[in-house]
Amino acid sequence: METIFALSSGRPPAAIAIVRISGPDALSAAAALAGTLPEARRAGLRTLRDGAGEVLDRALVLAFPGPSTATGEDLVELHLHGGRAVVTAVEAALAAQPGLRAAESGEFTRRSLENGRVDWAQAQGLADLLSAETEGERRAAMAATEGAVGREVRGWMDRLSDAAARIEASIDYAEEIDEAAALEDIREILARLVGQMREVCARPTVERLRDGAVVVLAGPPNAGKSSLFNAMLSREASIVTNRAGTTRDVIEAQVVRGGYAYRLVDTAGLAEATDDPIEQIGIERARRVIDGADLLLWLGDPSGCPAGAVQVRAKSDLRHMGDGIPVSARLPRTVDHLWQMVEQATADRTIGSDVRLHDDQRRSVMLAAEELASAGLCDDVVVAAEHVRRALRLLAMVMGMDATEAMLDALFSRFCLGK
Repeated sequence: METIFALSSGRPPAAIAIVRISGPDALSAAAALAGTLPEARRAGLRTLRDGAGEVLDRALVLAFPGPSTATGEDLVELHLHGGRAVVTAVEAALAAQPGLRAAESGEFTRRSLENGRVDWAQAQGLADLLSAETEGERRAAMAATEGAVGREVRGWMDRLSDAAARIEASIDYAEEIDEAAALEDIREILARLVGQMREVCARPTVERLRDGAVVVLAGPPNAGKSSLFNAMLSREASIVTNRAGTTRDVIEAQVVRGGYAYRLVDTAGLAEATDDPIEQIGIERARRVIDGADLLLWLGDPSGCPAGAVQVRAKSDLRHMGDGIPVSARLPRTVDHLWQMVEQATADRTIGSDVRLHDDQRRSVMLAAEELASAGLCDDVVVAAEHVRRALRLLAMVMGMDATEAMLDALFSRFCLGK
């Protein structure tokens, strides 16, 4: 295997630039630049020289002999002065050595996966961490990189393996085992697993954390939806007039509050009847958005408030009495109070501190749960065994145990060169 190198810190100029070297020739390549290397896992100040003996930089050098390293290989870090010319000169000196080449995007982490230092779910979590923009994304990604997803799935697989062994035993020793009793025990194990898997799948996925909880403002025409929409965004995103029916389409905007993402949606007024075809289209779109809302804020007569919606009394500075949370676009403190309620009501959709799956992982787990549910309904242990085997294969997909080159390329193309 070739030895690779790359700049792992931010692009220069910077105070410090870190160049990583990983592979079978990492230690000798670093020694060619620095002379003697410091003691393993201890920083040492060294003068780096190229092949002609010219001084490149005075740098801190750290050597990490494998396999207990980030990549599972010999690994060296060169902590350089962060000027462009310094980094370029050091990279050129490394490239001039036989057997060394510049790393491709994500190649360090790819080697970590191939050498068993991380599992597939951890690698995906690291990719998410690099692209995280909100606190919810960061927390979910950290949980994945620390192995939360892998531990959960491996736990399911261990218990499934035990169930599969029991099934095989009931088949092999059918004359000595009470098959009905054995099958009942297996059903209990599978039922518990199905419940746990479906509970995890019921949580919003990583992709939903990224997009944010969908908060929809709905109600009849001229109820104050667009004014409140603008106030909640702290900017003019919707046109506001005294004329009913001004908003005729769905208007969306993303906002980040307290490190968590929300997708705020303004809708057309839900008129009882209209002859305007454009307004009718807007109403139909509004109803579709309402059906997909994580939280619906209803600005209208309480008698028309949909089930599960939060009643909001908009224009509370003009309407001093009534039902619902009092809010006025003119009174910032009331808008802040509404946001506090929204944050509490959508916390399970925005805070990613527990195990969160990707959409593709969720599909595999849901299919595995369906296989196990089918196994639990079987009276034939041979058929039940086949359902369990299918479930194990699906869970193995979540762990990347059958990852193809295309899957690997797609994942690691999301990484930067030094990762």
